[in-house]
Amino acid sequence: MKNISFLLILITSVMSIQAQNTITEAEVFATTAQAVGNITFTDTGDLVYSHHPFFSPENRVMIMDTKTKTSKPFPNKAWNTPRTTDDNYLSNVLGIRNDENGIVWMLDMAQRDNVTPKIVGWNTKTNQLERIYYLPKSSVPKHAQPNDMVVDTTNGYFIIADEGIGNGGDGTNSAFIIVDMKTGKTRRILEGTRTTLPENTPTVINGKHLAVNGTDLLVGNDGITADANFEYIYYGPLNGTKIYRIKTLDLVNEDFTETELDGKIETYSEKPNNGGMSIDTTGNIYLTALETNSVAVVLTKDKSVKTMVKDVNMVWPDGVSYNHVDGYMYVSAAQVNKGAAFNDGKDLSTKPFYIFRFKPITTGVSFR
Repeated sequence: MKNISFLLILITSVMSIQAQNTITEAEVFATTAQAVGNITFTDTGDLVYSHHPFFSPENRVMIMDTKTKTSKPFPNKAWNTPRTTDDNYLSNVLGIRNDENGIVWMLDMAQRDNVTPKIVGWNTKTNQLERIYYLPKSSVPKHAQPNDMVVDTTNGYFIIADEGIGNGGDGTNSAFIIVDMKTGKTRRILEGTRTTLPENTPTVINGKHLAVNGTDLLVGNDGITADANFEYIYYGPLNGTKIYRIKTLDLVNEDFTETELDGKIETYSEKPNNGGMSIDTTGNIYLTALETNSVAVVLTKDKSVKTMVKDVNMVWPDGVSYNHVDGYMYVSAAQVNKGAAFNDGKDLSTKPFYIFRFKPITTGVSFR
C-alpha cells in the first residue's frame, strides 16, 4: 500500500513538472489582409489594432468586431486620411493602448507626413476625441522612433520606449520619452545609455540576418510594460539579452540626474531578442520572441525564460496584449522580416496575416 501511495505521488509530481514545461496551444483568432502591429481593446473586448507602419498601410488603425471578425478604420476613415488642411489625422501608428476610462491611446510616430508626432486619445464610450498630446522635436529628434508605451493613469504619465532607428538611425539614440498627462510636458531621458541601447545581438530568423544593405539592424529600447499597480516599469532593447526594471516614480522624477537615474535601474532577467511585452497579475512577463515564432514568458518564481506559445505562422510576433473581457492574451504576427527593406527590395510577406490568442498562466493585467 505504501509503495502504491509513493508511486501515485511520484506520478503526480512528474505530471506537474511536465505541465509546467508544456507549451500552451496558440489559437488562431482571426486573419487579416494587412500586417497587424500592436493590439488593444475596447470596454466590450473588440480589438483595436495598428496596421504595421513598416508596410505603409492605407488605414493606420482598425477596429475588429470580435463576433463577426469584420474590421473597419478606427476611430473613423477621416482620422486615417492624410490631408494638407490640418493634421488631425494618423500618419503612422504602432504603439496603441487602452485604459480603464474606455480611451484608446494611439502613438503616432508621424514619419510618413510632415506633421508633429503625437499621442491621440479616442474615447470609445462617447465616440469622440478625448485629447491630443503633441511630442515636440526636443523629445522626438531626427532619429527617434517612439514605438510602444505604458499608459500610467495611476501616476499620470505616458512612458514611451523609443527605439532610436527613425530616419536611418542605428539605435544609438534610443531613449525614454515621458509625457505628463496633466500638463502635456514632455522629456527625453536616458538617451543612448546602457539599458536603452541595443546590444550586438543581431536578429537572425531561419539563418538570415535582419539587415539593411548588409548591415545588421540593431534596435534599441522597445518592449515595455508595467505591473498591476504601476510600481515598476519593465523594458529592454529589442536587440538585447536583458529585461530591466525601474520604479515608475523614480523614472518620472525630474530631480534625478541621468547618472542617479541609471543607478536606480535593476537588471531583472535574461530574455531573447523581443518585440512587445505584457504581464499577468502574479508578475509573469510575456514577450514576443521574434527569432523563434513564439511568445516567451519570464516566470516570476525564478526569472527563468520559457516558451509559452509557438506556431509556424507566428512570423515576427510583434505586440502582445491582454483582453480584460475574455481573459486571453492576443499576439500579432507582422512578418516584418519579410519586408522589402530586408529582402533586396522585394516584399516577401504573404497573406493572410495572423492574430493569435492564448490563455496566460494566471489572469493578465488589464490595459497591458
